Amino acid sequence: MSFPADLKYSKDHEWIKTLPNNEALVGITDFAQGELGDIVFVDINTVGKSVQQFDIFGTVEAVKTVSDLFLPVSGTINEINAAINAKPELVNTDPYGEGWIVKIKMTNPNELNTLLSAEQYAALVSH
Repeated sequence: MSFPADLKYSKDHEWIKTLPNNEALVGITDFAQGELGDIVFVDINTVGKSVQQFDIFGTVEAVKTVSDLFLPVSGTINEINAAINAKPELVNTDPYGEGWIVKIKMTNPNELNTLLSAEQYAALVSH
Protein backbone atom coordinates (compact mmCIF):
# COMPACT_ATOMS: atom_id res chain seq x y z
CA MET A 1 0.00 0.00 0.00
CA SER A 2 1.38 3.40 -0.94
CA PHE A 3 0.72 6.93 0.28
CA PRO A 4 2.55 9.47 -1.91
CA ALA A 5 4.30 12.14 0.18
CA ASP A 6 3.22 15.00 -2.12
CA LEU A 7 -0.46 14.51 -1.24
CA LYS A 8 -2.54 15.44 1.80
CA TYR A 9 -5.04 12.99 3.30
CA SER A 10 -8.33 13.13 5.20
CA LYS A 11 -9.37 10.82 8.02
CA ASP A 12 -12.22 9.81 5.67
CA HIS A 13 -9.65 8.29 3.24
CA GLU A 14 -9.62 10.90 0.50
CA TRP A 15 -6.46 12.43 -0.90
CA ILE A 16 -5.89 15.85 -2.44
CA LYS A 17 -3.17 17.02 -4.82
CA THR A 18 -2.75 20.75 -5.22
CA LEU A 19 -2.44 22.24 -8.69
CA PRO A 20 -1.69 25.81 -9.83
CA ASN A 21 -4.35 28.53 -9.39
CA ASN A 22 -5.89 27.01 -6.23
CA GLU A 23 -7.11 23.98 -8.16
CA ALA A 24 -6.73 20.44 -6.86
CA LEU A 25 -7.42 16.82 -7.74
CA VAL A 26 -9.29 14.64 -5.25
CA GLY A 27 -9.55 10.86 -5.08
CA ILE A 28 -9.71 8.00 -2.60
CA THR A 29 -6.66 6.39 -1.08
CA ASP A 30 -5.12 3.04 -1.90
CA PHE A 31 -6.29 1.87 1.54
CA ALA A 32 -9.89 2.96 0.82
CA GLN A 33 -10.11 1.27 -2.57
CA GLY A 34 -8.70 -1.92 -1.04
CA GLU A 35 -11.30 -1.88 1.72
CA LEU A 36 -14.14 -1.22 -0.74
CA GLY A 37 -13.15 -3.91 -3.22
CA ASP A 38 -14.05 -3.78 -6.91
CA ILE A 39 -15.47 -0.35 -7.73
CA VAL A 40 -18.26 -0.48 -10.29
CA PHE A 41 -19.63 3.08 -10.32
CA VAL A 42 -18.73 6.59 -9.16
CA ASP A 43 -21.67 8.98 -8.71
CA ILE A 44 -20.88 12.70 -8.55
CA ASN A 45 -23.87 15.06 -8.72
CA THR A 46 -22.15 18.19 -7.39
CA VAL A 47 -20.43 19.58 -10.51
CA GLY A 48 -20.60 23.36 -10.44
CA LYS A 49 -21.60 23.36 -6.79
CA SER A 50 -19.72 24.76 -3.82
CA VAL A 51 -19.05 22.10 -1.17
CA GLN A 52 -17.73 22.75 2.33
CA GLN A 53 -14.76 20.91 3.87
CA PHE A 54 -15.66 17.32 4.85
CA ASP A 55 -19.15 17.51 3.27
CA ILE A 56 -20.32 14.76 0.93
CA PHE A 57 -19.67 15.43 -2.77
CA GLY A 58 -20.67 12.04 -4.20
CA THR A 59 -20.55 8.31 -3.71
CA VAL A 60 -18.46 5.39 -4.86
CA GLU A 61 -20.18 2.07 -5.42
CA ALA A 62 -18.38 -1.22 -5.03
CA VAL A 63 -19.76 -4.72 -5.56
CA LYS A 64 -20.85 -5.06 -1.93
CA THR A 65 -21.28 -1.48 -0.65
CA VAL A 66 -21.81 2.20 -1.41
CA SER A 67 -19.56 4.71 0.35
CA ASP A 68 -19.88 8.49 0.64
CA LEU A 69 -17.10 10.72 -0.68
CA PHE A 70 -16.09 13.67 1.51
CA LEU A 71 -14.34 16.75 0.14
CA PRO A 72 -11.01 17.30 1.98
CA VAL A 73 -11.18 21.12 1.59
CA SER A 74 -13.94 23.58 0.72
CA GLY A 75 -14.29 24.27 -2.97
CA THR A 76 -16.30 24.15 -6.16
CA ILE A 77 -16.44 20.88 -8.09
CA ASN A 78 -15.25 21.86 -11.58
CA GLU A 79 -14.75 18.54 -13.32
CA ILE A 80 -15.36 14.82 -12.98
CA ASN A 81 -12.67 12.48 -14.30
CA ALA A 82 -14.37 11.29 -17.52
CA ALA A 83 -12.15 8.20 -17.64
CA ILE A 84 -13.75 6.73 -14.50
CA ASN A 85 -17.23 6.95 -16.04
CA ALA A 86 -16.16 4.44 -18.66
CA LYS A 87 -13.69 2.54 -16.45
CA PRO A 88 -14.52 2.93 -12.74
CA GLU A 89 -11.95 0.21 -11.97
CA LEU A 90 -9.24 2.87 -12.52
CA VAL A 91 -10.02 3.97 -8.95
CA ASN A 92 -8.82 0.49 -7.88
CA THR A 93 -5.87 0.07 -10.22
CA ASP A 94 -4.42 3.61 -10.13
CA PRO A 95 -6.00 5.53 -7.22
CA TYR A 96 -3.39 8.32 -7.24
CA GLY A 97 -3.08 8.68 -11.01
CA GLU A 98 -5.66 7.87 -13.68
CA GLY A 99 -8.21 7.05 -10.96
CA TRP A 100 -8.61 10.59 -9.60
CA ILE A 101 -12.26 11.47 -9.08
CA VAL A 102 -12.82 15.25 -9.27
CA LYS A 103 -10.99 18.50 -9.97
CA ILE A 104 -11.93 21.35 -7.67
CA LYS A 105 -11.28 25.05 -7.23
CA MET A 106 -10.33 25.47 -3.57
CA THR A 107 -12.09 28.34 -1.78
CA ASN A 108 -9.98 28.08 1.39
CA PRO A 109 -6.53 26.61 0.67
CA ASN A 110 -5.57 27.14 4.34
CA GLU A 111 -7.75 24.11 5.12
CA LEU A 112 -4.95 21.99 3.64
CA ASN A 113 -3.15 22.58 6.95
CA THR A 114 -5.84 20.59 8.79
CA LEU A 115 -5.21 17.45 6.72
CA LEU A 116 -2.84 14.56 7.36
CA SER A 117 0.61 14.03 5.89
CA ALA A 118 1.44 10.70 4.24
CA GLU A 119 3.17 9.57 7.45
CA GLN A 120 0.20 10.58 9.64
CA TYR A 121 -2.26 8.86 7.33
CA ALA A 122 -0.17 5.66 7.21
CA ALA A 123 -0.17 5.62 11.02
CA LEU A 124 -3.96 6.10 11.05
CA VAL A 125 -4.68 3.12 8.80
CA SER A 126 -2.07 0.80 10.32
CA HIS A 127 -4.16 0.26 13.49
